[in-house]
Amino acid sequence: MSELIAASSDQVLRRLAAGTLLVAFQGTTAPDWVLHDLENGLGGVTLFGFNVADPAQLSALTSRLRDAGDPVISLDEEGGDVTRLAYHVGSPYPGNAALGAVDDVELTRRVYRSIGDDLARCGINLDMAPSADVNTADDNPVIGTRSFGSDTGLVSRHTVAAVLGLQSAGVAACVKHFPGHGATRQDSHLEIPLVDASVELLRERELVPFRAAIEAGTMSIMTAHVRVPSVTGTEPATLSAAALGGLLRGELGYDGVIVTDALDMHAITESVGLAGGAVLSLAAGADLLCLGPLPTQADVRAIVDEIVAAVRDGRLPAERLEASAARVAKLRSWFGTPQPERAEESLIGLTAARRAVTLTGPSSPLIDPLVVEMETPPTIAVGDVPWGFSPLMPQAEVVRVKPEEADVPNILERASGRSLVVVVKDAHRYEISQSVVSAVLAARPDTTVVEMGLPIWRPKGATYLATYGAARANAQAAAELLSI
Repeated sequence: MSELIAASSDQVLRRLAAGTLLVAFQGTTAPDWVLHDLENGLGGVTLFGFNVADPAQLSALTSRLRDAGDPVISLDEEGGDVTRLAYHVGSPYPGNAALGAVDDVELTRRVYRSIGDDLARCGINLDMAPSADVNTADDNPVIGTRSFGSDTGLVSRHTVAAVLGLQSAGVAACVKHFPGHGATRQDSHLEIPLVDASVELLRERELVPFRAAIEAGTMSIMTAHVRVPSVTGTEPATLSAAALGGLLRGELGYDGVIVTDALDMHAITESVGLAGGAVLSLAAGADLLCLGPLPTQADVRAIVDEIVAAVRDGRLPAERLEASAARVAKLRSWFGTPQPERAEESLIGLTAARRAVTLTGPSSPLIDPLVVEMETPPTIAVGDVPWGFSPLMPQAEVVRVKPEEADVPNILERASGRSLVVVVKDAHRYEISQSVVSAVLAARPDTTVVEMGLPIWRPKGATYLATYGAARANAQAAAELLSI
């Protein structure tokens, strides 16, 4: 054990333990316990959509947090479907799938620079983005449009562009989800997903974007709660010294801050528990523990207690806490060093979305259109973010239906003599949505189908519009194209 820690009081050790935590809280103002803990060494906070009302409120909140300490203030702002700044209205930026479809790295850099500028103005200093996952599983329930694509080279070059864009605004990037979440068919919010890949395949596919991000100078990397038997055995990577110490620190040579994915996810809480997961992830090599939105003040106290106990009884080397504190201190000293940009680009998100949208098949001006949107269950990562065409097509009647309740004869009757547009999101993952669309097309082959997820399932012969995401920018670009 470190001589410094061995001779120190529990108060000093508790401060080091608290310094590894990124806590969350409900509401748009910081509770007293968070401010008190920041004064006593708490690492920082992770903000969610329920913490954000508007930019002015968020700026006031982050200012109050900084008054209490020197916190890492983080959130997930990926653009596209996963947004916190625009949680209540939808993001003005397309997500990674759209940027990958365009495949213009300078455009990706400019989009992420603009996102970084937005974050910096609101006092955010760490963005848990971009996703560097190579999305090789079509039915991946948690990545999908959050990935730049399925090609390793494409994902790598756009990950680098995103890192450079964010960090040029003085906001640290947090490249995720190491060692790769793109080949999974399970959601780590609910269980431990499997990546059944050899170490050789990982080196050729999953690890390539992370290596590129490290060479580009990413300030932090996020772990994934995925099990890779060839590396981690039965453990998720977040708890695996072989993954974090062996692959990331050793083979890839990364010495920056390692941040965990949210520890309140079932992959951790249903296996080793919240406090147990905190200790094991620190022992494996993590530096900052994102606790997620569920843990309470009492949970945070219990986690600190468990970390201290683990140091005292030898389960957690004290040197690990000291190393983490040093890395996080270096990260803090880097924050807020933006590089000059030629000019602010307020419409770069819409510009990118317009370039991404594609239309195949015959098209004609819409006549009194009926737009039928097929409801899609929100994922935990995305949350309940608005999506769709209302109010972006004021000339249209827009209705939202659950696919299992869709009354096709009624839809066809309402659309008689009118243009008909059917909107889906990731239809390849929902057979019921495919059935409804096919039934509509059988009677109305002139129907326009809009896919606002990944354009994998495409009905033959239909006029088909792909947006590569369901952000507000994607919807606006599609609405413009439909209205021409």
